[in-house]
Amino acid sequence: MASQDWFDKDFYKILGVDKNVSQADLKKTYRKLARKYHPDSHPGDTAAESKFKEISEAYAVLSDEAQRKEYDQVRAMGSGARFTAPGSGGGTGGFEDVFGGMFGGGGGYQQADFDDILGGMFGSGRFGQPSGGFRGYGGPTPGRDVTASTTLDFMTATKGDTITLQTSEGRPIKVKIPAGVSDGQKIKLRGKGQPSPDGGPAGDIVLTVHVRKHPVFEREGLNLRVRVPVTFVEATLGATIEVPTLDGAPVKLKVAAGTPSGRVLRVKGRGVETTKGTGDLLAEIQVAVPAHLSAEAEAALKAFHDLEPGENPRDEILSRARG
Repeated sequence: MASQDWFDKDFYKILGVDKNVSQADLKKTYRKLARKYHPDSHPGDTAAESKFKEISEAYAVLSDEAQRKEYDQVRAMGSGARFTAPGSGGGTGGFEDVFGGMFGGGGGYQQADFDDILGGMFGSGRFGQPSGGFRGYGGPTPGRDVTASTTLDFMTATKGDTITLQTSEGRPIKVKIPAGVSDGQKIKLRGKGQPSPDGGPAGDIVLTVHVRKHPVFEREGLNLRVRVPVTFVEATLGATIEVPTLDGAPVKLKVAAGTPSGRVLRVKGRGVETTKGTGDLLAEIQVAVPAHLSAEAEAALKAFHDLEPGENPRDEILSRARG
């Protein structure tokens, strides 16, 4: 803002307030005017934009205690004064009359002195240009962010979907859930938070996602893990088994003879599919021990035991434990 504006513009009048207005009332008045004339509410209306600039310019000065004091002093000292352009002639009652003593006598002034002295009076930079806010004119502040949470079923979190949530005011909002969102992940909904108190941009909603457990599958990054039981005979002799997938259609896997519990068989590309990549399905083999045997089965198992090699499968772990 050029220093001449401090003489020409009555910021109190622009805001429609008394010179003795309190900071609280000044802020309340400004917010009301900012909402009324904000360019977002009047797209393409140059008159409203110009008015918004004026009130933002006035508020930027009057809301700062130090600048307000300087503004009042300059207005009181230079009431009615005008800047006289060099060489324009006929200049009584002009810039030299008001500031002559400040610059060491009448008859013109030095530009460097003018910058040095007025630089402090009107703030940093050339004639104290205000900063921040709409197009460099102080003012509207963004609305507050809001935190929220929601619980999704496993399939929605894995596949992604668009869901509808309600704000605390009962306002419905659409939320796009990206595929592969994980438990505890945060999603930012820009512009869906609290409105600005003075016409600025609305805040955001920071949504924390919780995911219900699936009865069969577990997430490991982009991979899906499923524990698959096999019989003792299948694990010992080998077999081809069916393994469930998240899509529902099972896939066939070959279990090699002598497969122990805990071995993981990988099915490529059947995990979580996202824009960043696709995971695998990890089938963890678990040998199922029968809880009930018929007399014939028990006799057959004892006969098998008699034919087993005389090895103790715990020898290695016992040895390692002893050090």
